[in-house]
Amino acid sequence: MLLKLEGKQTVVIGAARSGAASAKLLLQQGALVTVNDCRPFAELRRELETLLPNDALSIVGGGHPAEIVNEDVVLVVKSPGIPDNLPPLIRARELGIAVIAEVELAYRKLACLLVAITGTNGKTTTTALTGEMYRAAGKKTAVAGNIGFPLSAVVLAGEQPEVVVAELSSFQLEGTDAFRPQLAAILNISPDHLDRHCSMAAYREAKTRIFANQGPADILVLNADDPEAFALREQTISQVYFFSRRQEVARGAFLRDGFLVLRDGEREAVLCHQEEICIPGTHNQENALAASLLAWLGGVGAEVIAAVLRRFPGVPHRLEYLGCVNGVHFVNDSKGTNTDAAMKALSALPGKKVLIAGGYDKGADFAVFAAAVKEYVSHVVVIGQVAKRLTAAFDEAGFAAYSSAASLEEAVGIAYRQAKPGEAVLLSPACASWDMFSSFEERGERFKKAVRELGG
Repeated sequence: MLLKLEGKQTVVIGAARSGAASAKLLLQQGALVTVNDCRPFAELRRELETLLPNDALSIVGGGHPAEIVNEDVVLVVKSPGIPDNLPPLIRARELGIAVIAEVELAYRKLACLLVAITGTNGKTTTTALTGEMYRAAGKKTAVAGNIGFPLSAVVLAGEQPEVVVAELSSFQLEGTDAFRPQLAAILNISPDHLDRHCSMAAYREAKTRIFANQGPADILVLNADDPEAFALREQTISQVYFFSRRQEVARGAFLRDGFLVLRDGEREAVLCHQEEICIPGTHNQENALAASLLAWLGGVGAEVIAAVLRRFPGVPHRLEYLGCVNGVHFVNDSKGTNTDAAMKALSALPGKKVLIAGGYDKGADFAVFAAAVKEYVSHVVVIGQVAKRLTAAFDEAGFAAYSSAASLEEAVGIAYRQAKPGEAVLLSPACASWDMFSSFEERGERFKKAVRELGG
């Protein structure tokens, strides 16, 4: 649904990167925009200073009053992470006013090949890798979405790219309406953000928005090894392709005798051996299979894909090797914001390791995670809001080799002293960062700074 917004009242709720980009895009279309956030007015002015002065822009800070939405408002745009129970959103629904996500707002202005990627884990690496493959093929490519560059910013940049590769979270997808990527992928689905979605059914439903509007000419890529993702094959009318580390698939990407293979009916291409993939870990083999398939189906040649797989080093805060201090290795996996991601990080690194874990409590069940810790870890340093629940899970699993720290810097020091030469200290928190940091990126940068100071 396209709206003519010139001179019309709109509201943007949430003023971080996505909110600011939404406001700018709405102003560009001639709308009157009210930006609302819980932060104080003075802080919001600093956040939005690039949009000021502008008579079409109003700022409401310090809370979320219902009255910012009235009968004159034609559209409300909510940023990712904004809960649906805020008074202005409740008011909008009562008045029958459309409430959409920033992703939906941007999509309505895009006119290019759109490749959209979601999943509980692996989204960022797969998105960055896919984007690099399209770039290597000579395509003007933008990588955006949950990866840190709002989709609206792509539209605002001026001349549109040939390809947009978008990482999308459940928060971004749940506010979509007409959103329809030509190529979409669901990498995996495991419990996450249950504090927000309240149930796995609601979380799963948010993820399926990525293909809800796809037609028979569109393509959906699913993980054949993930039961939750595989089960979605019957819920779409689009063409379904699979990727798998464990079995050959008729249409998709798989491993055969250690080699990555792409197959589309009669057509088949062999890329490279799994040991040639630059990024480490079996989970990254899955990411490589998914990215390769998304690039191949979008017209990128097999030779180009293989060359990128051999050289792509990964992205910051995802199993990022930081170096060695007196025989102790340090690895930054701050993006491990749920138990499944942290367990994959634990299995990707050889030998026993010292783990730094904990953070904001998203309501996860830590029982399986505690069992994995017992198998792979020599010592855990626990931080953050979730510390009591996490240590209780360790106790239940019969794992007593843990310490607590009041800060990440203290945790780095304790972990370093606990580690034996040749072992790794791994930050893979299994939790979000919001209790102590503004983002997982800030947490990862603080970890890197503490490691640098440790090594002088």
